[in-house]
Amino acid sequence: MNREVFFELVELKAKTASILPFLLGICFSWYHYGHLHLGYVLIYFIAMFIFNMAVDILDNYNDYHHAKDGHDYKEKTNIIGRENLSLPMIRRWIIWMVAISALMGIGLSMIVGWPLLWLGLYCYLIGIFYSSGPKPLSSLPLGEFFSGFTMGFMIMLICVYINTFDSFQWTWGNLGSIFLVSLPNTCLIANLMLANNICDLEEDEMNHRFTLVHYLGKKTSIDLFVGLIVIAFASIVLSVVLGLTPITMLLTLLVVPFIWKQTKVFLHEQVKTKTFICAVRILAVGALAQVVFFAIGLWLK
Repeated sequence: MNREVFFELVELKAKTASILPFLLGICFSWYHYGHLHLGYVLIYFIAMFIFNMAVDILDNYNDYHHAKDGHDYKEKTNIIGRENLSLPMIRRWIIWMVAISALMGIGLSMIVGWPLLWLGLYCYLIGIFYSSGPKPLSSLPLGEFFSGFTMGFMIMLICVYINTFDSFQWTWGNLGSIFLVSLPNTCLIANLMLANNICDLEEDEMNHRFTLVHYLGKKTSIDLFVGLIVIAFASIVLSVVLGLTPITMLLTLLVVPFIWKQTKVFLHEQVKTKTFICAVRILAVGALAQVVFFAIGLWLK
């Protein structure tokens, strides 16, 4: 297997959905608590990244294994069939990657506290059952919620907790503050899956995957796509107004013209090979802008 095939198998291009919420957690921890546990948070990052790759391999494996439409999807679309990858090798990779990341997480929870174990357990269950089991979350009208909440909010929450475990208070106020700051990424990550499901509606239905788009219809789903972008940027402004993020975060609004341009392209045509990339760009630029302008605010503080 060459590097390009491996990168596609682990969906490396989509890793902004986990890396940037992590970096936002770093910024939030320093802004509100004034210190970081860099060694511990680095262990968390490595474990998170390994598990994220395992989940994406598992998604491709399950999609290949459960495909209903014969040779077309298995041999022409799915990376495993298209590149004739060994299924036993894929299974071994999944097992080892999940095991290594889990052991790292359990070891870290023994240091920073057992709340990390419960938070991590939730993420592992969502990651595994996202595409596994008789009714995978990705084939239900729940996928957008769980992907956005888990990767947008939970990754940031765990990052903040690890950095501040010796002073963190489990209050609704603290959780609400983190949730509001994470809400833009939560919405944009949910939109990534929503855009994918909009593009794949017919193929999903042929494979007995009845996603949120199946129940809402394409038009309403596209309206939801736009609405989540509006909520994302409105929450950035609200976070600044409430003092949860530095005023420099308002500079994130500078990327709105780019985001709107990409949105219009997607609204015009929903084709996986042509316009799904628009949702990826919206997430990447929107999330990166938040991290950059938050970091500038820390520097100016």
